[in-house]
Formats: sequence, structure tokens, C-alpha cells
Amino acid sequence: MNRSSHINTDRWRYMDKDARVQSTIDTLRQHLDIDRVVVYTFNSDRVGRVTFESLSDRQLSILSTSGADDCFNSEYTKLYEDGRIRVMVDIELEPIQSCHREFLRGLKIRSNFIVPILIDRKLAGLLVAHHCQAIYDWSAAHIQVMQATAQDLATIGNL
Repeated sequence: MNRSSHINTDRWRYMDKDARVQSTIDTLRQHLDIDRVVVYTFNSDRVGRVTFESLSDRQLSILSTSGADDCFNSEYTKLYEDGRIRVMVDIELEPIQSCHREFLRGLKIRSNFIVPILIDRKLAGLLVAHHCQAIYDWSAAHIQVMQATAQDLATIGNL
């Protein structure tokens, strides 16, 4: 390990949990060169909200917003708990419920990518990447990076 890697590893070890999550999603957003990355977490009643975000523009903030309750129900929670990954290149062309499409439009989302964050095989949250300016053609490499990042977030612990 070179000296700078060792320093970065030491720095990471001493960062608090929130700073580690923020650093992780900032790095991911910059790597993917997209508009927004969020961590969406659930409470014990399975009510979710955006608890962390990384933005290309502050005007895109959705921090503390909740999902559309009538569109994101326990059925979807189970799918993500089972490891579902959802990739939408263009929300306007996806076969989704109209309430879901309207919800995404309201958040200025054009392309959407969701990976579950699983801790001890339980759904702790969702790692979500948004591109707002235009469609975004997610690649196999993007899927791998998102999955690896979700695993990294899971190792941080209770989000």
C-alpha cells in the first residue's frame, strides 16, 4: 500500500458514520457524472425518506423527502429486500404506474437507478442515482459500481 492510500484509509477509519456515507455518495456521483445520488432509508414502520444526498446543483435537493406512499408499498419493499435492482433509462418510456411517473417528474428525474442497501439480509435503504437533465444510458459497469457502493454503505452500519 502506498503512503497516500494508507493516509486515506486512516482518514476513513476516523470519519464519523455520516461523513463516511456522504464521502461515499459524493465519490459515486462524481464517478458516474450524474446530477444526484441519494440514500433513502426506512424506519421500523417501513416509512422512507431521503437522508443523504450528493448534488451537481443545489437546486436539485430532495433531502428529507418521502416516497409516494401509494406507489411504493410493502410489495416493492419485499422486491428490494430480495435484491431487486431497478434501472430506468428514460422514465417517460418505462412501463410504470402513472402515480410513480408523476412522482419522478416532480423530483425532476429523467433517468433513475435503484440498488438496495442490505444489512444482514434486511432492507436498510436504497442507493438511488438520478440524472435530471437528460436520459442516461446506464451500463453494466455502472451496475457493478452501484452494487459495490451499496455494499460499502451496508458495512458502515445503521444508516
